[in-house]
Formats: sequence, C-alpha cells, structure tokens
Amino acid sequence: MKQISEAMYEIERAGDMRVPARIYATSALMEKIQTDRSLGQLRNVATLPGIVSHACAMPDCHEGYGFPIGGVAAFDLEHGVISPGGVGYDINCGVRLIATNLTKAQILSKQRELVDKLFTNVPSGVGSTGKLRLTESELDHAITEGVPWAIAKGYGYPEDALKCEEGGRIDGADPSLVTPMAKKRGRPQLGTLGAGNHFLEIQEITQVVKPDVAKKFGLEEGKACVMIHSGSRGFGHQVCDDNLRIMLDAARRYGIMLPDRELCCAPIKSREAENYLGAMRCAVNFAFINRHVMMHWVRETFDSIYGKGTGEQMPLVYDVCHNIAKFEEHDIDGKRTKVCVHRKGATRAFAAGRSEIPQIYRDVGQPVLIPGTMGTASYVLVGQPGGMKETFGSSCHGAGRAMSRKRAVESWGGKDVQQNLSDKGIMIKATEMGLIAEEAPAAYKDVGEVVRAVELAGISGIVAKMVPIAVVKG
Repeated sequence: MKQISEAMYEIERAGDMRVPARIYATSALMEKIQTDRSLGQLRNVATLPGIVSHACAMPDCHEGYGFPIGGVAAFDLEHGVISPGGVGYDINCGVRLIATNLTKAQILSKQRELVDKLFTNVPSGVGSTGKLRLTESELDHAITEGVPWAIAKGYGYPEDALKCEEGGRIDGADPSLVTPMAKKRGRPQLGTLGAGNHFLEIQEITQVVKPDVAKKFGLEEGKACVMIHSGSRGFGHQVCDDNLRIMLDAARRYGIMLPDRELCCAPIKSREAENYLGAMRCAVNFAFINRHVMMHWVRETFDSIYGKGTGEQMPLVYDVCHNIAKFEEHDIDGKRTKVCVHRKGATRAFAAGRSEIPQIYRDVGQPVLIPGTMGTASYVLVGQPGGMKETFGSSCHGAGRAMSRKRAVESWGGKDVQQNLSDKGIMIKATEMGLIAEEAPAAYKDVGEVVRAVELAGISGIVAKMVPIAVVKG
C-alpha cells in the first residue's frame, strides 16, 4: 500500500485483483481502518469481474458483509456483476434532513414534551410496527411508486419529492419479484424508525462554512433542524437474504471465482441480476416512503407543540441513499461510460452540473448528509468535482464504527451513556438501555476527522456543522 496524498492511499494491483484499490482517509483514520477486515474485503472486491478503474473505500469504512461498509465499486455492463453484498442488508438505508425556523432556545423550552411526543408518534425499536395498515395490493402500489404514492395519500407536499435522490422513486421496481415473506415483514413497518444506529435527532446548526451553499440548502446558523436516519427495515433485509442464496448458486453456474462467499454475484445481464435489481428497487422505494412518512409525523408533532403551521415551515433539505446499486454515466479512462455503481455505506455526492441533482441545487452540487453520533456533530457536505473523478461521485456516510456493538455493550452501560449525554444538554429516549450502550459515541470514529478526510481528498466540501439537542432511538 502506498500513500498518494494526505488523504488518499492505494493498494496496488496484485494476485487476483483486476484493479487497484483506493482508500480516502487521513493517517489517523487509516490506523482505525486497519484494525478489522476492511482492507482485505476491499482487495476481494477488486477481484470481481468487470470492475473498472479502482475499488474505493471511504474514511468511515469498517468491516461488513462481502463489501466493507463504506465500499464503492463500478462495473461495466458487458462483463460486470451485481452483488447483493455490495448493497447490503438494509437496502436504501439513508438520511433525510428537515430545516426549521426554530432556535435552540425554542427547542429547549419544550424539549421533554417534544421528545416524548416524537417517541410516541414515530414508532421505533426492533420489530416495531407503524400506524399505516396496507393490504398487499396497496403495498405493491407503494413500493412501485415511491414517495409520489405517499404524497398522493396526503403525506407531505409535492415539492418534497423534488428534494429526494431519484425524486423519491427509482424506476424498475417489480413487486412480483419480492417474496411473500419480505412483504409480510414490510407491511406493518412503513413509517417506523427501527433500531441499531437508526435515529431521529433534533440538531442545532452551529457553524456555516460555505454561506452561499448553505443559503441555497436553506440552512441558517443558530436554527434547529431534524435528521432522520432509517432504511427499508425487515423488507429490505428479507429481499437481500432471499437473493443471496440465488446469487451463490448463480456464481457457481456462471463460473465466477469468489474470494469470499459473501461476494456472491451474477452477471449484470443475467436473469438472476435482473430479478435482484427489480426486488432491490422495491426496497429502495420502501425506504424512501418510510423516511417520508416519518417526516410527515415529525411535522405534525411540531405543529401540536409549537402551533399549527409550524410543520409548513419545515422544508425538506434533501434525502440520500447509503446502500444501493445504480446505473450511472461516469468518465472511465477518458470516455463517458455507463456503469453500475454499488454504494454500500456511502453517499452519492455529485458535483454541480449533473442532471441527476434537483434543479434547485444543480448550480452548487448535491447535498451530502453525514450523521455523527448521539454525542457528536453531524455535517452537511456538498459534492465536488474531485469525487466525480475519484469515487464515481461518492462520499462517506457517517462516523463509521470503531468497535462492534457487542464490545460497546461490554464497555459502557446505557444509563452511564445517557447521563453523559444529559450532562452535555442532550436528551435521549430509547426503547432499551442496551441500545444506548451499543451506540455510545466512543464506539465510533471521529466524524470530524472523517469529513476532513473527504474534503482533503477533494471528494466533497463541508457546508455546515450541526450538534444534537435531542435524540429518539429504537
């Protein structure tokens, strides 16, 4: 491995690697990254058929299933593959940011009431069920149409869809390719937060680094905002699980040599890959709706506490995907080429000018939403030209775990973590103390160093910094 720049390292092509692998990180983060199997997994990704340019790892990367979490890879359409391990179990786990006109003082004046009502109005926790009751036929319509379906049902506003990646609806979703078990798990979970690292957080914008871009995004220093981090729940997990077995058999039949069974895959043009993509896109749309409906209930909650009309003054800033495979055009070896980009624990971060960016943001670049931990800052970044060249327009997705959940629980008690946050003025409410211990801030990498790394690498630029005021967790 050689260091290319202050925040870029490269593992040279060797053995069965078809391309080199690049890690975008500072030296401090590289020390953390090398403590688990992340780099070995990245080398394995570089051996997959049809991979182009280089395999990428973001500065928040850590060990995952098949691909490292924080892994990005692009595959050509003739020889490339689709791998569920390059998307992950929580398909379209992502983040949604909502702006407000409220100040920190206004939030603190009703902090407990707000947290209690959000905890009630937005169901959370392992196996939690929501307030939506859909028939299977209604679910099929929902996962085909995405956010526009929810808006037509009275959730949110038409302009919300304009500020979502893919407009809140990815084409090609086919409910007939989703198993009955996935639908059974998903039907009661639309509009629910879930557990693990998922959260609903009220934050204060404490620093604006790029004023012109922040103004375009609707972010103002001193104002509060709301961040929602969640995905496709049991629906997406089952879609992934159902297809892993199929892909493992497909890899054998197509003669694909796998360095790791977790990288099971099938050629992009195969029936198995097409079927997985059709089901995966249903899970993508499920997650878009999931976050959208929760945003609607957040707005209603603010209305009930701060007065009717408050929710109307809470515009969506953006909604991004973290776990997804998409067909995009990128410059590969000096030629504009259509490829399939797998982003697992990575955020699309397109630079200004790309047609995929909403018109309102196209002249400045795509918003990139980076959640921190319950006790540290979160950030809004913006896509930069360097990312289009280096990472297929991708950036980090969060702080990235520095230790396992098991080790975190062994290291801290939930009540101790809760008290530590309270001492900092941060209120947290969760279904179980164990979940708070799992997500202790010290179990994660330094998110400030992570965003510094992507800025140094020219992948994305820091726009604003937010710190938590109150957190609702599963």
